[in-house]
Amino acid sequence: MDGVETAQFSAVVVVGLLVFFYGGTFLISTRIGKKDENADGYMTGGNNIGFGISAASMTATWIWASSMYASATSGYTYGISGPIHYGLWGALMILFIYPFGKRIRAVAPKAHTLAEVMYVRHGRSSQLMLAGSNIVGSLISLMSNFIAGGVLISLLSPFNFTQGVFAVAAGVLLYTLWSGFRASVLTDFVQVVAMLGAVAVIVPFIFFAAGFPAAFETGAGNLTPQQGDFFSSDAFMQQGAPYIAAVLAYAIGNQTIAQRLFAVKQSLIKPTFVTATIGYGAMVIGVGMLGVLALYLGFEPAGGDLNNLIPGMAGEYLPTALLAVFFIMIIGALSSTADSDLSALSSIMMADVYGQNVAGKEKADPRTMLLIGRITMVLATAAAVAFASLQLSILDLLVFVGALWGALVFPVLASFYWEKVTGRAFTTSVLVALAVFLPVRFGWISVDGPFGIVVDVLSVIGIGVVLGLMAFGFFGAGVAKIVGVLATLVSAPFAIGSLHEYATLCGSLVAYSVSTVICWAMSAGQKERFDFAVIAQRTGDFDDGSAARAARDDAGAAVPRQAADTGTGAPGRAGDADGEPEPAASK
Repeated sequence: MDGVETAQFSAVVVVGLLVFFYGGTFLISTRIGKKDENADGYMTGGNNIGFGISAASMTATWIWASSMYASATSGYTYGISGPIHYGLWGALMILFIYPFGKRIRAVAPKAHTLAEVMYVRHGRSSQLMLAGSNIVGSLISLMSNFIAGGVLISLLSPFNFTQGVFAVAAGVLLYTLWSGFRASVLTDFVQVVAMLGAVAVIVPFIFFAAGFPAAFETGAGNLTPQQGDFFSSDAFMQQGAPYIAAVLAYAIGNQTIAQRLFAVKQSLIKPTFVTATIGYGAMVIGVGMLGVLALYLGFEPAGGDLNNLIPGMAGEYLPTALLAVFFIMIIGALSSTADSDLSALSSIMMADVYGQNVAGKEKADPRTMLLIGRITMVLATAAAVAFASLQLSILDLLVFVGALWGALVFPVLASFYWEKVTGRAFTTSVLVALAVFLPVRFGWISVDGPFGIVVDVLSVIGIGVVLGLMAFGFFGAGVAKIVGVLATLVSAPFAIGSLHEYATLCGSLVAYSVSTVICWAMSAGQKERFDFAVIAQRTGDFDDGSAARAARDDAGAAVPRQAADTGTGAPGRAGDADGEPEPAASK
């Protein structure tokens, strides 16, 4: 690592680069700030953001420093197919968002969070489960980005890891705090353009500086047979398959993505997510190939920590000028996602906790909401800084959160399409799925013997669920059922008896299968049907003024008494098992 030591920036240079980046983004955010800030604009930008800004923001949010580090880690661990598995499946999951997104926006055109919709659809328990999972997920995401920033600064400067974490956290909070989501999406545009340009220059330069293509010939002996195989079964089972399942869950359950879905113009959903798919795949796979190069070169990351791999490669092979560009690229990548996490957390606390559960939709004060949103950002930043000191594996965190959200995917999607799904079915299916997921994922119970076979069977069903949901988004229920059944039948002979050996993959698949089976079983026999029109009536702007509120109340008056009271916590509805109101329904 002598190369890193000789390439370190001085403290003055690093401070100058941080001031340049965060000072510039802060100035951009001040240009869009308002003296009288709007709560809805703070959360979703008015549901009317154009194509360029939306596509860039979606790309920048999905491309974070952690995804770059994790892609390189995958390449270093599994060989040339590692970044393909990481980047390709992640890119395709962005693509899978848009068909579901069109349905979600059609049902709830002016919502702020998915959890807000679940409150109207099912009641408080379902809402808080989805909101709670997003709070955990966004805090982990925020922490991992701060870890990436701390590692970068500690390797390339005289500052230590903790100082680096504090610098990044303060910089992100500086420009996000005042204008919230609008600051996040506007700065994302600048950041993603800079990142794409930097990757296009830096990755080829490192390759040629390291002796490409000769390095791939002389370094082949550093690889195991599996690492040298493009169709490596280890790479697919340990990285590819778990990530396919995990990122589908990210796509459906992640508030940072949902926030952009609710913010973009409804007519621009498809081109926005298609463009983000291409941008994400190209950048992340390209950076991940640096991990493959490091593997061929026999490069050892500092302290054996794979989080140090990318900064170490940059410090080893880049001249000072390009190292500065690399520094800004990684800072931009982690900041673009960290600000999204802060915006997501603030919108959850504003809309779901205060707006729906404390004050109530009609009594919520937009000024109080803004104060709550800003306090949330400060507290979330402090919590993430504290957790970052643990320096956990970024790749493990990503896969874990994605698998955790797998328990929510079918209940959430079914709630937007199937009028029979109840609050009891949603809550029960998610809790039972989590209860099964945790012991399987962490090996709390031995999977040898009969229990291993049960896990394999549930995992096979999970394969059918994942592939069926993917087909459903584009081709409808008929094709989805065929794909799901075929996938289950085809994979069963190969998977039953051995799949339980892959704990990461099995944990995710079990979460999908258990939640799907229970949610379907508890909903199929229901006679009541939910009226989806109620969702649009009971979600919307908090700053819409008395006239708009009156209009919405008039519209609600046309709905049967039970439906009109949905989501308000008002009397007149039967309670569910948790004492919460049942969803609106019409016979």
